[in-house]
Amino acid sequence: MTKLLVTGATGQLGKRVLHHLLDTLHVAPQDIIATTRRPQALVALSERGVEVRAADFDDPASLSGAFHGAQRMLLISTDPIDRPGRRQEQHTKAIAAAEKAGVKHLIYTSMPQPELSPLLIAGDHEGTERALALSDLKGWTVLRNHWYFENLYFTLPAVRAQGGQWYSAAGEGRLANISRDDLARAAAMVLASADGGRSTYTLSGSEALSTEEQAAILSQELRTSITVNQVPLEDLVQGMCKAGVPESVARVLASFDTNTAAGRVADVTSDYRLITGRDPQRFVDWVRAHRGLLADG
Repeated sequence: MTKLLVTGATGQLGKRVLHHLLDTLHVAPQDIIATTRRPQALVALSERGVEVRAADFDDPASLSGAFHGAQRMLLISTDPIDRPGRRQEQHTKAIAAAEKAGVKHLIYTSMPQPELSPLLIAGDHEGTERALALSDLKGWTVLRNHWYFENLYFTLPAVRAQGGQWYSAAGEGRLANISRDDLARAAAMVLASADGGRSTYTLSGSEALSTEEQAAILSQELRTSITVNQVPLEDLVQGMCKAGVPESVARVLASFDTNTAAGRVADVTSDYRLITGRDPQRFVDWVRAHRGLLADG
């Protein structure tokens, strides 16, 4: 019996991974461990037979016990966007705890091309990948996940508040985005597999679209008008600050556009199909499937 462990089980990605383990791959609930800082939020999973454990990445003493007995573990990246560097510290502690707990294979959700990236959080991912490579774990898999389509749930309200104006510093850069659910399916399949080697996959969508192309699809499908305005990076930062975003966070968010402009999230790969045997959902199809939420958000 192989025990599979998912960290960050109360997060959006963690929830979908657990859904695919249980309902798509039909993994027995008693073979799954879900860890979170808020076990009380996972009562429904406990009632299905999943073992829910408390784990806090800022409390290393809690981790080895939380990971004990798991043979394969999915380490979902944490998201302290306001403090670059903290994420890597948390991940490094988790990797050390996984070693101590006897985990045989660890899967980590990283980002595309973290090396020498202008994205201000990229160093955390690069550092975590390095920690994995230097670890004593027998096997590991790095899933370099492209950005979620679902990030639009945060972008569109600001666009509406600005009268349909989408301010961007991404220039002609393109994004091979993918749905969160597709990434969760791939992660679940890798976690539930018997792969024991060391490998890295880049999971992209099936096409790379510019911000303008995304806006055109959204305008047509949501029956609204969205116009992209390309602005200098500093103007984008100051605009977010005027809207109430702390400057440190605004600079991290703006660096996503810098990263896009540099062409670092434009590569379309076949790795998703290699893992799952299917193509990822196209952007236009995802928008149509979520039209109600996008229109109301």
